[in-house]
Amino acid sequence: MTFDEEGPIVARDSIPWQFDELAHAGPEHLDPEYVAGFDEKSPTDWNDDVAALRALGIGAGSTVVDLGAGTGSFALALAPHVERVIAVDPSEAMVTAIREKGIEAVRAGFMSYEHDGQGPEHLDPEYVAAVFTRNPLHHLPDFWKAASLQRIAQLLKPGGVLRVRDIVYSFDPSETAATVNAWLASAPADPTMGWTADQLAEHIREEHSTYSWLIEPMLERVGFEISDRWVSPNRMFAAYTCIRR
Repeated sequence: MTFDEEGPIVARDSIPWQFDELAHAGPEHLDPEYVAGFDEKSPTDWNDDVAALRALGIGAGSTVVDLGAGTGSFALALAPHVERVIAVDPSEAMVTAIREKGIEAVRAGFMSYEHDGQGPEHLDPEYVAAVFTRNPLHHLPDFWKAASLQRIAQLLKPGGVLRVRDIVYSFDPSETAATVNAWLASAPADPTMGWTADQLAEHIREEHSTYSWLIEPMLERVGFEISDRWVSPNRMFAAYTCIRR
């Protein structure tokens, strides 16, 4: 897959084949009742992600964009360490929750986010020091993952930082049954304590998590160097710290 010098595919009403990010955001993420309980169901320790960004010079003078920000809990954790953090999410319910935390929020997705109200052709790469994204990429088929990563690259000048966390499969296809069954077996029975085996199985059937050996070449193809990678012991999650070349 290649992109021309004009950059990635961008959101335009005149393009009938443009991906509808809102339609693929996950219906539960659009539900205010679900969003209200999201932080309790999915508590996250952001210390490693904040430390990874700070170790690369993201600090008091930096602007960071959090794409697919959910309820804004990462943005809230990062805010004391940077000049500005902008939390971006396509769900109106999520954006409301973010703003209730006192965090700047924009309702948009990978394709439709326009930094400071400017169109993609006017994005200012001198202004954004880092982009963070956790778990929205698995809502996108691989074609649109690559397009989204290319658009992130446009936001950053050379040396800019991208921190990615997501459900990423770091195993061989021949290991699928054993690896997935072990993951489902470890899931809680109580849905208030996390995602149940049925919910994880639904994710595998209906969403678009990809292999590490597919997403890593995507990152490199659109202009990033992977400086650090982490794979969970069950090989179902991965995190990447990337530098814009």
